[in-house]
Amino acid sequence: MSVRGAARPNLEKNFMSNAAPDTQLGKIVFVGAGPGNPDLLTVRAREVLANSAIAVTDPEVMQGVRDAVAAALPVPQELLDAAEAEYAQMCADAKAKGARRKPPRPAPPTAAVLYEPGEDIVGQLRECLVEADGEDVIRLVTGNPLHRESIKAEINAVASAGLEFQVVPGMSLPSTVPSFAGIALGSTYTEADVTNGADWDALANATQPIVLQATKEDLPVISEELQQRGMPAETEAFVTVHGTTRLQRTYETTLGTMGKLDADLVGPLVVTLGRSIDDRTKYSWWENRPLYGWRVLVPRTKEQAGPMSARLAGYGAIPQNVPTISIEPPRNPAQMDRAIKGIVEGRYKWIVFTSVNAVTAVWDKIAQLGLDARDFAGVHLAAVGTKTAAAIRAKGMVPELLPHKKKQNAEGLLDVFPNFVEDIDAVGRVLLPRADIAADTLVDGLKALDWEVDDVVAYRTVRAAPPSAEIRDMIKTGGFDAVAFTSGSTVRNLVGIAGKPHQRTIIACIGPSARAAAEEMGLRVDVVPEVADVPALVDALADHVAALRAAGNLPAPRKKRRSRKKATKVDKA
Repeated sequence: MSVRGAARPNLEKNFMSNAAPDTQLGKIVFVGAGPGNPDLLTVRAREVLANSAIAVTDPEVMQGVRDAVAAALPVPQELLDAAEAEYAQMCADAKAKGARRKPPRPAPPTAAVLYEPGEDIVGQLRECLVEADGEDVIRLVTGNPLHRESIKAEINAVASAGLEFQVVPGMSLPSTVPSFAGIALGSTYTEADVTNGADWDALANATQPIVLQATKEDLPVISEELQQRGMPAETEAFVTVHGTTRLQRTYETTLGTMGKLDADLVGPLVVTLGRSIDDRTKYSWWENRPLYGWRVLVPRTKEQAGPMSARLAGYGAIPQNVPTISIEPPRNPAQMDRAIKGIVEGRYKWIVFTSVNAVTAVWDKIAQLGLDARDFAGVHLAAVGTKTAAAIRAKGMVPELLPHKKKQNAEGLLDVFPNFVEDIDAVGRVLLPRADIAADTLVDGLKALDWEVDDVVAYRTVRAAPPSAEIRDMIKTGGFDAVAFTSGSTVRNLVGIAGKPHQRTIIACIGPSARAAAEEMGLRVDVVPEVADVPALVDALADHVAALRAAGNLPAPRKKRRSRKKATKVDKA
């Protein structure tokens, strides 16, 4: 059952109701963005968005949903060239100002062209169709298109103007958000959008629970109008803000006090009213995840941090990527050239890869010289961990040697690496392409096993440019609840470019080397997983926080800084 009272805007003016369709134009596709969370896009919606370049988008649609537009389309070369020129200019400007490091590279361009809806929405959509040159145009709206009176009016106006349209449904806010808040609505409930008015008489007598889409300004109105029509002031009320996102918060109140709710209520709200709503603690799962709402600093680039950020998000965290290193080619490329020549000539028995960056550096050099995976024939490949092994497989090769899953580091690889036996091994040399700052543990260990080692600089790790002043302030003042270090270099570089994390910030390190670096920098290490890999690191952090919460020992909330009043000058007499 649904009760709605929004007035229909006059969108059809200046358009002939029986206009002939424009066969040379594409379609207007009304796509429901759902309640906010990009993961809740339907399969059809994601497909349509990915293959369309032009969209007229509601301002409330979240960035994660916007990013799906044109995701499957190639980026025009002129945009790529413009982005590269812009970054080159940024680097030149930074160098002119005395910067010793390159600035962070901006987000890459996409093929998406996004507009916000104007007053004459039909005229705007027609212009977009002309710009699309026969392709479809997306009208991206929050929730479900056919659940909103204003969007239904747009669809009617588009049809009256003779334009072809389709509708791709999305999840509505009122039908989805209560589930994320742990509110069991049952099979029968009433939902309504009251942001543009409502039939209050119908709502007061409607079947409960009642689920209302509203704004903060609507709360006193809802309270007053429904109480005037006989709904008891003690009726349970739940107000949810940022529904289905990792910023979601649900406030428990009553109909009588709802209008005086003192909270940060920004954007669309979902208000659930009812006398017999089941105990939501039975079903509250979204807001009860171990890291829910926690801001976790990930000192890696966005590309490198993808799987880690996704796993953190699964626990409810809000990951923030801060690059601490920049990967640069070696100062002397001749060393790598000789190494690649040695691979082709059969000089090496083994190639040992210690990172994804090393795999990428070697492969880029191979491609640069016009070679491919066939030139690795007869060479054995070893990887220090599963992630590096996956990068090798992605290049069409198979790693033959990996350390035990609970000891994926240099020591673990040495534990399983074979000794050189002169009577068996015709070639006794190992190629070790790695970073310029790598430790000598692996080199010394391989030599102890009687192998000759070519320790080659495949890439340089350069400390990244400092993050923004806002990020640096958050690091120093406890704005991040936790930080997850994946290497000793990320520890040293983060402290070098942004300062030490605040005492309240929980420190998680992937393994012994990262832990040693953190302790060397004077940091308290709280979490070290048994297995030195990213999934284990995130899982260990979540378990640690859950244990602290159960024991009531979570870090104290961040203290808000008092704003200092500027001293006023007093004129001397």
